[in-house]
Amino acid sequence: MTSRSFHLHGQTRLGVRLSVISLAALAALGTASTAWAQAAPSLKDVVVTATRTSQPLTDALADVSLVDRETIERSGAQSLADVLVQLPGVEFTRNGGPAATTSLYLRGGETRHTLLLIDGVRVDSQSTGGAAWQALPLDQVERIEVLRGPAAAIYGSDAVGGVVQIFTRKGEGAYSPSLSVGVGSHGTRSLNMGISGAQGMWDYALGLGRETSTGFNAQPAANPDKDGHRRTTGSARLGLQVNREHRLEATWLGSDGNSGYDAFASTKDDRSLQTLSALGLTWQAKWSDAWRSRVTLTQGHDRYETTPSPYLTDTKVNTWLWHNEWQLGIHQLTAALERREDRLTNASTTPTDTQRSQNALALGYGVKLGAHTVQLSVRRDDDSEFGARTTGNVGYAFALTPQWRVTASAGTAFRAPTLFQRYSMYGVPSLKPEESNNRELGLKYAAQGNTFSVVAYQNRVTDLINYVSGPGACANGVGAFAGCYGNTGKATYSGVTLAAGTRISQVGLNASLDLQDPKDDVTGKRLARRAKRVLKLGADTQVAGWGLAGDVLLSGDRYNNAANTQLLPGYGVLNLSATKPLTRNLSLLVRLDNVADKDYQTVTGYATAGRTAFVGLKWSGL
Repeated sequence: MTSRSFHLHGQTRLGVRLSVISLAALAALGTASTAWAQAAPSLKDVVVTATRTSQPLTDALADVSLVDRETIERSGAQSLADVLVQLPGVEFTRNGGPAATTSLYLRGGETRHTLLLIDGVRVDSQSTGGAAWQALPLDQVERIEVLRGPAAAIYGSDAVGGVVQIFTRKGEGAYSPSLSVGVGSHGTRSLNMGISGAQGMWDYALGLGRETSTGFNAQPAANPDKDGHRRTTGSARLGLQVNREHRLEATWLGSDGNSGYDAFASTKDDRSLQTLSALGLTWQAKWSDAWRSRVTLTQGHDRYETTPSPYLTDTKVNTWLWHNEWQLGIHQLTAALERREDRLTNASTTPTDTQRSQNALALGYGVKLGAHTVQLSVRRDDDSEFGARTTGNVGYAFALTPQWRVTASAGTAFRAPTLFQRYSMYGVPSLKPEESNNRELGLKYAAQGNTFSVVAYQNRVTDLINYVSGPGACANGVGAFAGCYGNTGKATYSGVTLAAGTRISQVGLNASLDLQDPKDDVTGKRLARRAKRVLKLGADTQVAGWGLAGDVLLSGDRYNNAANTQLLPGYGVLNLSATKPLTRNLSLLVRLDNVADKDYQTVTGYATAGRTAFVGLKWSGL
């Protein structure tokens, strides 16, 4: 079955009607009476990703989404992508099933333009650039924060489009074990177990998981085999509250996967082996009522290998951070020293073993004075290869009423070329960092748990790195090859994001609409695999002891290639889930994805799963 397009270019009127309806619905959600019952997010919700300091979500000047564990479990989602794709501004593409190569486009930006943090640990690939989203386990995740918009003035390189930060589970209260098992379509089997708790000065959490699937054929027109996967995951967090002023904490998350994929013109059982880990050590100290500090040592590791075709790339990112906060009345000051070291081992046709470092100083200032809130950030990164880069961000909010705020911000960001882009057989050592300049304006409403926001943004990226092919394309002495990387691109990521959420009686509602124009400024064409219109709707309720939830994703048409000659039609997907407590400690989960069994593709030639089902049992506590 071929799904219909959802767009605004005269090819169909369906997109126009849906957009009008969506805008009306979002406006209604945002301006309805505050007599509605309490709905998330509440005033107690705290985020840290926006400024690297704790602050109420309602006070954040940046465009931030928060997903807690309760929301994850209520959704019944089985992968991190299934959760993230329901948030405003997020698009995903996959080369097949859930373990296949996955790309994230945040506000239309390239997948390498989103920084991934796991408990503050930076994870990146110095080969392709960006994170291995398909390798991240959902069961080990306690909460997710998504920051839309550049944040290089806080985090340095990579945060051109935004930041996704994942937090693993933390032990609290009495000893609590958990166990969950599940079965699903395509031979899916899962087993997860964990323990957590706190005793005296210590708190701890440990989780282990195993998932296998026979999969489905990722390329029906090419390789006829099924592309299944198996993955083992784990997480650990150990904390020591030395006294009221000092805390030590160690965190670890790991994933080891083996999945099938279809190589070009291959009839073999091609396998990809992906290992990802994030290790962090933190010391938090409170030196006075005004001064707090945090010292962290982290290592992110991403190893990717294919067989029988010989390819191996291995990235390690080590960071040292000393972060300080001072609260002086209504003024908050921050200062941080950070060192980052990247190392790439790439064993392909021409082995590459390279490394580089960046030293940075970051300063921040925030103040809330009556109806006015100001946030300033500036950072200086000194790279061992291309020298220094200074980035900055200024944010301002004015409270029209206690419920309504107008926000405005401007900031700059950069993404350093990967070591592979500079030193592989396709590399160009003289490559410059990609740079961006962002402006955005927003209107936000929050009262009694009801929320509404509209944010307009424009992010211009220059010196965009592309792969250039063809005779004479490389003027760097790499003439033996058909192409190389170059700073040949310019792009503009612009758009408007509307989002709203509320709870009416026992029914929770949320919706978002992205109207975006991710454009190649050199050719004037739309950037590949990104839609102009994306509508997302979600609802949850309680009926006869069952927790019921559903979400709808309507995506407009996209082009598979930069030349805009391969059209990918728009599509709509409905997912449903239900949970029910069977006893005090045992609960049942049922999830049905792609209920209408839509036939669609996010990458030309690669199939997506049709209608799939998953049933799971979870036992927790004693």
